Amino acid sequence: QVQLVESGGGLVQAGGSLRLSCAASSRTCSSYVMGWFRQAPGKEREFAAAISWSGGVTYYADSVKGRFTISRDNAKNTVYLQMNSLKSEDTAEYSCAALVDPNRSWFVATSYHYWGQGTQVTVSS
Repeated sequence: QVQLVESGGGLVQAGGSLRLSCAASSRTCSSYVMGWFRQAPGKEREFAAAISWSGGVTYYADSVKGRFTISRDNAKNTVYLQMNSLKSEDTAEYSCAALVDPNRSWFVATSYHYWGQGTQVTVSS
């Protein structure tokens, strides 16, 4: 069983930055696609970013492209989400997830097998 633990959320002013971390309990995660999803109050969970096991391939939602950067350090079993130029609409609970089968859609939450508990990001305008 893989456990994922997010950290780094908090309250930030619009235009500011935060870096989220997702630590995995198992080195097995270094071979998985990892993704970040977010869910704002009253809205459905949405894809934010994903990264291949090697880090060589990344995808972003249009809403975060150019502002967020996903990366990973497999030696530390950790995935990061650097968030810059934050906007009030980025306010949400952010969760990381592990995708075991890379042939499944990287953009759909139901493709992912393991999830963290989430970390809250609040952007004040």
